Amino acid sequence: MSTGKQADLAGPGISTYQEVEKILPTDYRSLLDPKETQLALRALKRYIEDHLNRELNLFTVEVPLIVTRESGVNDYLDRDGSRTPIEFPCGLGLDRRIDAQVVQAATKWKRMALRQFQCDVGEGINTDMRAVRKDYFLDHDHSAYVDQWDWEKVISAEQRTLDYLKDTVRRIWRVIKGAETFIQGEFPKLRTDRFPSLPDELTFLHAEDLLAMYPDLPRKQRETQVLQKHPAVFIVGIGWVLGDGYPHEMRAADYDDWVTPTRSEDGRPMHGLNGDILVWNPVTKRRHELTSMGVRVNKDTLRQQLEISGQLDFLKLPYHQAILDDRIPLSIGGGIGQSRTTMLLLRKAHLGEVSVSVWPKQLKEICAKKNIQVLA
Repeated sequence: MSTGKQADLAGPGISTYQEVEKILPTDYRSLLDPKETQLALRALKRYIEDHLNRELNLFTVEVPLIVTRESGVNDYLDRDGSRTPIEFPCGLGLDRRIDAQVVQAATKWKRMALRQFQCDVGEGINTDMRAVRKDYFLDHDHSAYVDQWDWEKVISAEQRTLDYLKDTVRRIWRVIKGAETFIQGEFPKLRTDRFPSLPDELTFLHAEDLLAMYPDLPRKQRETQVLQKHPAVFIVGIGWVLGDGYPHEMRAADYDDWVTPTRSEDGRPMHGLNGDILVWNPVTKRRHELTSMGVRVNKDTLRQQLEISGQLDFLKLPYHQAILDDRIPLSIGGGIGQSRTTMLLLRKAHLGEVSVSVWPKQLKEICAKKNIQVLA
């Protein structure tokens, strides 16, 4: 099985600020002023956190900003190791300082935490996660500062199925759709004929189906095209090598399960118990990812995915040993982008309108010309 990454798999993408300037809207006017935006943000975040907890039977817990390097619980986000965490020594006065890392995602920590908080099957945790991802190109919807509702829930072996995954996704979508209705009721200016509301239901597609629909297009262009037909989709099976010899997108080998065999509704063999919710953003007129999630690896699929990825040395790390020794529960989980979601629901053109981060001077100048007020 090929595990190489197709050089142009994601298409041309955005790699210069001249390209960013072209894609940002030219006639933009925020529907809410800065003060209203802050009030709406607080209301939206409370609504989504409370309803997500209720819908998935979660409770909110504290989450780390820093972890030790040796714990192995930090997230490398992909298989090729190109996105590395910020590292630093800490602990003044110690003979040997602690090798610490800033969290990139809490994916692995959450699964360990399920045991710490003594969650039973059907119970889970939610976090108000903050992270730093220094290896992003900073544009209108990618920031070095990341905020997510990072959640994790204990499941049984029998629930490691595509049907259970889809049921969970539908529950999350119900929360997001409900949040849109709620915030438009609180701030009626957000309800406008200029921008259509989100659909009531998601469309489920496997990455293999998407390839079959658009065999000549790179990944991001496939997603863009399908969102013209279906403005909200969940793409299943991200990470497994598809019929063209490449995965839809590279995924880390040690959290989501992208190797388990499944079947499509019409009986075709597929793989993967994970996926992404993507929507069409009517403000930016681009694809917009809200969440990545999935059933987590068990000890068998962990070994299989690490072998495919050439990372079997990871099995020596404490997190991976805990999975192999059945010391942490089976689970399902994901991260819902807070700024991504609020940007969408508040009809904003840039992440910097709903979160404070660092942005390059040239991007700030572009935003100023386009009437986009980036928070400082």
